[in-house]
Amino acid sequence: MSKVIEIISGEIQQSGVTVLKNVDVVIEAHEIVYLIGRTGSGKSSLLKTLYGELRLTIGSGTIAELDLNSLRKKDIPTLRRKLGIVFQDFQLLTDRTVLKNLMFVMGASGWKDKKLMAQRAKEVLQLVGIEQKINAMPHALSGGEQQRVSIARALLNKPHLILADEPTGNLDPETSEEIMRLLIAVAKEEKAAILMATHDMVLVEKFPGRILRVENTTVNEVNTPKSFDPMKASGV
Repeated sequence: MSKVIEIISGEIQQSGVTVLKNVDVVIEAHEIVYLIGRTGSGKSSLLKTLYGELRLTIGSGTIAELDLNSLRKKDIPTLRRKLGIVFQDFQLLTDRTVLKNLMFVMGASGWKDKKLMAQRAKEVLQLVGIEQKINAMPHALSGGEQQRVSIARALLNKPHLILADEPTGNLDPETSEEIMRLLIAVAKEEKAAILMATHDMVLVEKFPGRILRVENTTVNEVNTPKSFDPMKASGV
């Protein structure tokens, strides 16, 4: 599979309001792509469309070989098995251990064999360098450790694409850089592309990739992160 995402003349609406239109996005396998733009510009809406929470209202789109236009509710688990999603706030289940967090996700995505599930959980925790915390509760982990668990969770089903929504937003600069290095390394190891929404322009400059800017209800490729100031309003 060469293209993990292809959207042509796409339009995305939320509650009947057009959030994005004339969207043309192609992301190839193994690419690192940043999604930048002001808060409220539509970055999260685009990500939600890609993982099946919002519909592609107009235009055509495929993600990991699934057609976004004909995606039905019952198809969403299949879609999400092909994706890894990393959130800013980690979204770990606080009432169970790291291992049981991972086992829960695997059970929800169709895994049956408990032995294979435990084996895969250990594999992904080793990939992110946190296998020694397998029986820890989330509250006992630092923010960086929780995000490592979140990345491990995203890798469980060997995704074609990792969608990361501000994955370093709650972390200090040093930990952010550590998490970014890890994300790129494990994506390479697992042969997955990355689409990452971020406001952290220091990271974008330090870890080069393609840059898509969400502005004025559409998405355009930009050549340099220096042309974007996340603190400035659009058009200022």
